[in-house]
Amino acid sequence: MGRRRPKGLLEVGWACLESAALGRKEHAPTTADYPDSIVRRTSFVAGGGYGWKISAITTPRTTPAPWRIVVITGSPSWSEYWAPVLAALPQDREMIVVDRPGFANSEPLDHVPDIHVQARALAPLLQARPGQRTILVGQSYGAAIATLMAAAEPNRVASLVLLSGYFGEAGPTARWLLDMGGRALKLIPRDLRNAVLEVTGQPAQLDAVRAALGRLRIPIHVVHGDQDDFAPIEIAERLVAETRARRPARVERVAGGDHFINDGPVDRFLSTLEACIPARPQMSWRWPALRGLRLPWSRPARGDGLAQA
Repeated sequence: MGRRRPKGLLEVGWACLESAALGRKEHAPTTADYPDSIVRRTSFVAGGGYGWKISAITTPRTTPAPWRIVVITGSPSWSEYWAPVLAALPQDREMIVVDRPGFANSEPLDHVPDIHVQARALAPLLQARPGQRTILVGQSYGAAIATLMAAAEPNRVASLVLLSGYFGEAGPTARWLLDMGGRALKLIPRDLRNAVLEVTGQPAQLDAVRAALGRLRIPIHVVHGDQDDFAPIEIAERLVAETRARRPARVERVAGGDHFINDGPVDRFLSTLEACIPARPQMSWRWPALRGLRLPWSRPARGDGLAQA
């Protein structure tokens, strides 16, 4: 059950064209496949004083789960294609997947080219409930934004996952899409237009992303398909290799994986996410060593320099 994200070039364009023609902002409405008790659409006011209404889908929970997974989606930003993953989550996990500013149900109508602005706007997503810890997942174009979010709020993020991260250099499929989209900016729907505009402006902003990665002390996981023709894995690997991070990133190459790893077998993908959840450190109490410590009630040892009776 649940709709799969369109992967082919024609299907990606058709999803945008169909929803635009029907006046629908969701490309695959979650209510057609899941009850509101399983996957629910929600919204919040953007941070940074921007005041935009930001849309997302989430997993309703009567009791706060110990771990919540926050997903910053790629470009175009379509949260509903994560619905099968949300529906399969166990009750001790929560997930919220956002439509980034400028896409789907989120404001503004125009694109938001500055990734720092997007990071500030999405900062409210990191406000967990008492006792919860947060895993931050940045998918594709969202990986750079998630990195800035983690660096700005390091105490609110337990682990950062760069999933199919896009860092300025497009693979053959993405290059084709960007070229075609650039030629038809006035004709294509809002989401495709905003995607083309923001992606083409990303490379000049990546120095800040490298600096942010270098400041992070939390675990960083690079999860990338070795068959990704949108954002080649070599680019993501080179980025982390060239960054002087405080702790080395863990790189997981997904054999046969394309750009949409979350669209693969759900059980396998959930196992991938579970591997990115840090174990709590084992707390143990040790009594202080008492050797050589004289207490008021202790008997003097022989030869300790005290006068003998």
